[in-house]
Amino acid sequence: MGVSLGAGVALAHFQEKRDEAAAPAVGSEAPRAPGPTTTATTPKAKAKPTPTPSKKPKPKPTPTATKKKPPTVPQSGPGTFTSATASGRVTGTSGTLRRYRVQIEDGVDLSARGTAEEIEAILAHPRGWAAHGRGRFQLVASDADFVIRIATPDTADALCARQGLNTHGELNCETTDGVVVNLKRWMLGSPTFAGPPEEYRHLIINHEVGHEIGIRQHMDCGGPGKPAPAMMQQIKGLNGCRSNAFPYSEEGIYITGPIVS
Repeated sequence: MGVSLGAGVALAHFQEKRDEAAAPAVGSEAPRAPGPTTTATTPKAKAKPTPTPSKKPKPKPTPTATKKKPPTVPQSGPGTFTSATASGRVTGTSGTLRRYRVQIEDGVDLSARGTAEEIEAILAHPRGWAAHGRGRFQLVASDADFVIRIATPDTADALCARQGLNTHGELNCETTDGVVVNLKRWMLGSPTFAGPPEEYRHLIINHEVGHEIGIRQHMDCGGPGKPAPAMMQQIKGLNGCRSNAFPYSEEGIYITGPIVS
């Protein structure tokens, strides 16, 4: 009986010690399991994209200068004319006032008014007659002192023939009541003239109006390389001169040459 109790007490005491050893101390935390270790990772440098070769733009074809087709000039017309219903200011400050009217042969693809205004600008040019005291000019629709007619080659020949002049379907002429301009020359210029038809028109008007203001004779080249006089028949050849549309140089000097007719 005493042995059994001792064994039981001893067992109880042993169990109590064991429980105390297993119980955590008061006020202390139970050890935590270590968490996963975080390691700093260096960010990988972004790989540079391989440049895609760009397509080279196809070279644009170089534009080639396209020559304008020369206008078609009718050989003949009805022989009747339309007058420009236009009037302008007096050009020039000294000399006789000459009023002129512009007429275009019917059926010709030219504006009478537009052509009249172009001629007005030619006569007002700083290298022209009016700018140098060789007369005053005024565009009018009626009561003109002389008429500037632009006619087809056949009509121009017929009008000039009345003055005893043979213009061969190519030339202009002066008549008793004004000037006849061959449409071919007005539209196409001259094969002997270096400039465009628009510049050659200055020569046409300056030459024919030169006759109107009293310069009856023609001139020849004044010397090799010099500008041809406006009163030279340049369409027949330059004789060593340079083609020129104006009576006066840029310096205001009258361009002259030997009298030939």
